[in-house]
Amino acid sequence: MNRCIQLIVILFVFGNLNAQQSDDVDFKKIEATVWFDETDIKTVNIFNYEIEFDILKRTDSIFIDAVNMEFHHVLLNKEPVEIINDGKKLIVKHKFKKSLNNVLKFDCKVSPTKAMYFIKGKNDSIGQIWTQGQGKNTSHWLPSINDVNDKIVFDLTISAPPNFKGLSNGRLRDSIKDGFITHWFHTMQKPMSSYLVALAIGKYEKKLETSKSGIPLEYYYYPEDSLKVEPTYRYSKQMFDFLEEDIGFPYPWQNYKQVPVKDFLYSGMENTSLTIFSDALMVDAIAYNDKNYITVNAHELAHQWFGDLVTATSGEHHWLQEGFATYYALLAERHIFGDDHYYWQLFENAQELIVQEQQGESTSLLNPKSSSTTFYKKGAWALHILREQVGDSAFKMAVKTYLEKHQFATVKTSDFISEVEIASGKDVTTFVNDWLVEKTLPEDAIVNSLKQSVFMEAYFSIDCETSTQKCKDYLISNSSDKAKVKVISQNPNNIGVGAFQNSLKVRQAIARYLDEIPTELKTEYEALLNDNSYLTIENALYHLWANFPEERVKYLQKTKNIMGFNDYNVRLLWLALHLNTIEFQPEKKQDVLNELIGYSLPEHHFELRLNAFNYLKLLGGYETQSIKSLIDASKHHNWRFSKYAKNALAELEQDNTYKILIETLKKEQQ
Repeated sequence: MNRCIQLIVILFVFGNLNAQQSDDVDFKKIEATVWFDETDIKTVNIFNYEIEFDILKRTDSIFIDAVNMEFHHVLLNKEPVEIINDGKKLIVKHKFKKSLNNVLKFDCKVSPTKAMYFIKGKNDSIGQIWTQGQGKNTSHWLPSINDVNDKIVFDLTISAPPNFKGLSNGRLRDSIKDGFITHWFHTMQKPMSSYLVALAIGKYEKKLETSKSGIPLEYYYYPEDSLKVEPTYRYSKQMFDFLEEDIGFPYPWQNYKQVPVKDFLYSGMENTSLTIFSDALMVDAIAYNDKNYITVNAHELAHQWFGDLVTATSGEHHWLQEGFATYYALLAERHIFGDDHYYWQLFENAQELIVQEQQGESTSLLNPKSSSTTFYKKGAWALHILREQVGDSAFKMAVKTYLEKHQFATVKTSDFISEVEIASGKDVTTFVNDWLVEKTLPEDAIVNSLKQSVFMEAYFSIDCETSTQKCKDYLISNSSDKAKVKVISQNPNNIGVGAFQNSLKVRQAIARYLDEIPTELKTEYEALLNDNSYLTIENALYHLWANFPEERVKYLQKTKNIMGFNDYNVRLLWLALHLNTIEFQPEKKQDVLNELIGYSLPEHHFELRLNAFNYLKLLGGYETQSIKSLIDASKHHNWRFSKYAKNALAELEQDNTYKILIETLKKEQQ
């Protein structure tokens, strides 16, 4: 057959097969050993791969999604079989008859360019390996099925050098050291969509708790981060127990693991029984007061039911995952922090939705191309309003029945809505139209709901812009911290000494908004440098340094050992201020600049590097080493970071001297 015609036939036949395969075959279980070798760490060897499946009706071929893989020893039911490897799929040619428990077995090799990330440690060694398969990306490192509607039981063995721990979905059945490799055997009991398969390999320690229902809760951390474990994982068990009780459906998996990784693409990802999250959220006791893992923790945990147990059939129903996870995270935080916190979170979500509306970017909640703001925030608001309309009892019964009927399967919006109508006995067509179908945000409904909170009603009534004295009175009253922060943001130059007697959050607002520090407030303002808040310390240090130049040395001495968040926010500001304080340690200026440049290098977290780049730009401190690092950053797997680096290089290239240097360095790296 003519080669061109043959290709057309293959594309037609297997394009059609792609649409109909779920009618022909049911993939049930995948077992595989994922092997990493220190001598070629970025090549993944997959041994003893077995996929078990039932043939539902006669067909002459089936396929598995597998991107750019080499296959060896392919056997169907222990017999050689004809295959086609088109670079995207492994296609098995065979006259299949209706049958049960077929097994396809093979070995394969892949060097993933997507979905699996190899993170450098010191001296260019591998520090971590982790995956992010959301969408259709798991097939870039593991032969699997991209269709979310085909749920499979995955039992993976992770084989890695002995100084690493190998984590994957499910329960760790065993670990065996075999020479220079340790094998970590994981087993699952229930099926899931392929995008939820994951692994993480790194140097970790573990803290273990047990839920009220007996589920093992495993909290992983770097050995050097032992003091960050409690503040990072705070309330984890409490939230787990609450969600099991409130949802009314038991946690559906054997255990629950959470593991931080470096340079993650997002805040977190709800892989089945194995949440992977950004190690920027590993916080110490001080950082916890500014930003923490609690909301992400609750959100990814809620996904174990909404997204993992029941999975949206398509993007049109994506809100059933993100809206539910956001809403139940709000409920978990409400359980811990109370109603005022809950309504404040709803208010902040509403503010984001209103801005989107004002920019003309609102979309229907059923639009598969909607923004994250719509799927997450509007989805959560829709559920909050629906619960108000049908009542707690009916809402909870509907959710419980919805999960029971569709467990380990896929769902559409109508599946949930029908349960709501049955449980409540109400027609919710108007709700569906207003909140799910229409793109216009129901702002009146949002305002009316928020006003049910006395806390929010009091917040809305706060307005001190017309009266200086009223501002000062608010700040020494029994008003909420949120109200006082609002007062300070409206009129920061009219606060008195009494304002400094407030909570950490209010003092944080003073440090943020008060740019010009009156002499009579100097002593109180200096005390902000002692607060347990890296945001407060960062803002206070800068404002004190700017307002009182004669005492700059004193402020730098006081803060010289404070690093701050994962991005070293306080330390990098300190370095920049040091370089701009001529009288302070003049003999150390080069060392200080070298330290700043050092934080831009590839071995560091991308958020720290980005912060260092910003200060180097501000100081005009770019030189050969930092520009090399910027070029490296332009190829980083985190698209936000790489975009920043590309833009920074383009800006530097406006200067011809920098342009020549950048071109030279790029050629050296080719």
